[in-house]
Amino acid sequence: MKKFTVGLPVVPNDAFTEQILRSREDISEVYFSPHGVSGGRGNVFGEDLSPWDGPMRQMATLDRLHAAGIPLNVLFNANCYGADSLSRIFFDRLGDTVDALVSRYRLRSVTTTSPLIARFIHANFEGVRTRASVNMSVGTPEGMEYIAADFDGFYLAREYNRDLPRIRAMRAACDRMGKELYLLANSGCLNHCSAHTFHDNLVAHESEIVGRDNAYRFEGVCHAFLRSAENRERYLARTNFIRPEDIDAVAPYFDGIKLATRTSPIPGVILSAYLRGHHAGAVTSLLEPDHTGLFFPQILENSRIPADFTERVLRCDKQCDRCGYCADVCRAAMIQPEENVC
Repeated sequence: MKKFTVGLPVVPNDAFTEQILRSREDISEVYFSPHGVSGGRGNVFGEDLSPWDGPMRQMATLDRLHAAGIPLNVLFNANCYGADSLSRIFFDRLGDTVDALVSRYRLRSVTTTSPLIARFIHANFEGVRTRASVNMSVGTPEGMEYIAADFDGFYLAREYNRDLPRIRAMRAACDRMGKELYLLANSGCLNHCSAHTFHDNLVAHESEIVGRDNAYRFEGVCHAFLRSAENRERYLARTNFIRPEDIDAVAPYFDGIKLATRTSPIPGVILSAYLRGHHAGAVTSLLEPDHTGLFFPQILENSRIPADFTERVLRCDKQCDRCGYCADVCRAAMIQPEENVC
């Protein structure tokens, strides 16, 4: 039976916590970024919370999840830790954090972008498993072999979520090496984004950048790209998400399926859709980042995407320059919200 790993929202969300607890049989773990530690998706707790409220509320939520027997995974997945990346004081602080989490919650695993953090965890915390973040873009067996000594598992690079031969090769390599393979199901990122590393670096230094007199605001190149109507028609071909209806086609190859829910305003809708295996409405609203606003006044209606879409693209030859299938599907699925979608 497939189970999902879901992220604790960066802004406390008690309703989502209740939903996780009600769905605990379908949740394999909850992942989170500890307060005050740079992460891959920022760490802002909300303007209405004091510097104490955010961490206290996070701890109260973690207490409830742990009491319910839900395993926890902590993120140290920033793309850059700056001058602290190799410093002893950084690893001392990290060790104190992990030690507290192991003691209080019997922490099971760590997801990180740093081979050195993974090595540090292995050396100091027996039984805590290390997982290579999706932000490391591990997409080949060779890529896994290079860092196999430090990692117990790997997230598949997003770009290969719909590439069945690649998935099978990665699964076989993991089985051969005794490693685990994970999937991020609902990324809204563009495939092979040229600015992804730059953007992740900005996020890693968010707390420093926000206090500067900045000359530019960077939204991500995807925003500019998708403002073009022609490019919006290529959205399905240029992305990698697996719809709730199609999870069963890929789930057997993975040890866990991650849902990005940390920054979405509707994490409960995302979880419900994947638990049901069905969603009616804008498929982009289930994704992170959510580009629904860029399709306005249209939406990319999920129920208009053919039932065999993922099965077909999992096995296609990926020669997109010679094939218009995904663009045809995208055009047919883009509708005005008031249109009948039943």
